[in-house]
Amino acid sequence: MAVSNETVISFKLVNFFYDFKKPILEDVTFNVRKWSKITIMWQNGAWKSTIFKLINWSLEKKSWVINVDKKLTIATWYQVVMAEDKELTVQEFFRKYFPDKTVFNIDKQIFEILDVVNLKAPLTKHIKAFSWWQQARLLLAAALIQNPDILLLDEPTNNLDKDGIWHLTTFLQNYKKTVLVISHDAEFLNSFTDWVLYLDVHTKHVEQFVWDYNDVVEQIERNKEKENMANARLAKEAAAKKEQAEKFAHKWGKLRLVAKKMREAAEEMEDDIVDTRKEDKTIREFTIPLQEDIGWVLLKIHSVHIMSHDEPVVRDVEVELRKDDHLLLSGPNGIGKSTLLEKIVSWKEEWCTLTPWVKIGYYRQDFSNLDFNQTVYDCLRSVDENMPEQEFRSKAAWFLISWEVMKSRVGDLSEWQKWLVAFCRLMFMKPGILILDEPTNHINFRHIPVIAKALDEFKWGMILVSHIDEFVWQIRIDQYLDL
Repeated sequence: MAVSNETVISFKLVNFFYDFKKPILEDVTFNVRKWSKITIMWQNGAWKSTIFKLINWSLEKKSWVINVDKKLTIATWYQVVMAEDKELTVQEFFRKYFPDKTVFNIDKQIFEILDVVNLKAPLTKHIKAFSWWQQARLLLAAALIQNPDILLLDEPTNNLDKDGIWHLTTFLQNYKKTVLVISHDAEFLNSFTDWVLYLDVHTKHVEQFVWDYNDVVEQIERNKEKENMANARLAKEAAAKKEQAEKFAHKWGKLRLVAKKMREAAEEMEDDIVDTRKEDKTIREFTIPLQEDIGWVLLKIHSVHIMSHDEPVVRDVEVELRKDDHLLLSGPNGIGKSTLLEKIVSWKEEWCTLTPWVKIGYYRQDFSNLDFNQTVYDCLRSVDENMPEQEFRSKAAWFLISWEVMKSRVGDLSEWQKWLVAFCRLMFMKPGILILDEPTNHINFRHIPVIAKALDEFKWGMILVSHIDEFVWQIRIDQYLDL
């Protein structure tokens, strides 16, 4: 369906702040046309979800002009199930969100929408009995089953495998209504997006681009380079005029008048210098130090336990992870990838042989191996207590962890900040084996190449799970284990 000329969402000179000293949006103006599919691109710290909350009226209205067609229905995909919803059965859960409460039997619609998110779920099963990734899919399905006029999706691919992404992509391509998506998955976005809204955390403005995701990334870099070159030229010319003005200022008569005009011209040039396009700070390139004094063979896997048709199955395999080996672990959600990783980390499985004393650096996508009650300082310091304090703080700063962040509780951090802490811990740990479960969730396009480079160069053993092909292609992979 072609995009209509009718506007369904309009932001006009919108300003928003939680703390008046730290504005989030300043004079933001954009329109969303009916039936369009839009990507919201962001910088970390850009409060991307605030845009959604302003559209669906989750935030109390203050002083702005936002027009959303009140005749249209809006559904938002949230990433966490509400506590009261966890006690519901699948059928009760979907009935709560189904738009027509008078329909007696909605089972057919439930099964159809579960197929869209590639999930099999008994109608009588309680929501709390599902795994966290299954709950994420149920939430996505709850938004889709409402068949809203405006659909808001925040990182919908974070908890989907390739089949799940394919199902969702097909659904969105055929969805005949308006969609706004926050995501960093370029391949997914480029398959259906009409244009991109880019949130700049420094200017607090929103820019519009009628290109695909990759083109926008390139255009932002080109714009930044052009502005920097123009600023450099103006600054150089202004400095030259000031220098000339200084020489003429000590002369008599008309030369003093010339000096005054030169100073005024220099000031005008400085006024014309635009604020440099500041992208969000990218984490510094880093190398993960290696554990010393470990053997050549780090890990042997003799069998794997997987789920097939909801039944546990044991498969014999022979996998040997040696120094400088990178293994890609693949398979659909629910087959047992994360369970396999957790059992390797536990050191307690007969089917898995680990080299004694090998240290495992484990990145969990839900951060549950971090102590949420610790301060960030204690969480990081406990990994290497002997590191000199100045070196410790300097290296934490590579991951944009300031002293203010250091004093915060891990549980109070945003998902993006938890990601920073988790990766900083891996660097401090000096592991013999890296185990990474979806390490690109919660980060934007600027940081992915930095992480990919660090992993590509890691010289000891690594096991990687990732559904982002563009990320995996940047990393050397030596072995594959498809569950």
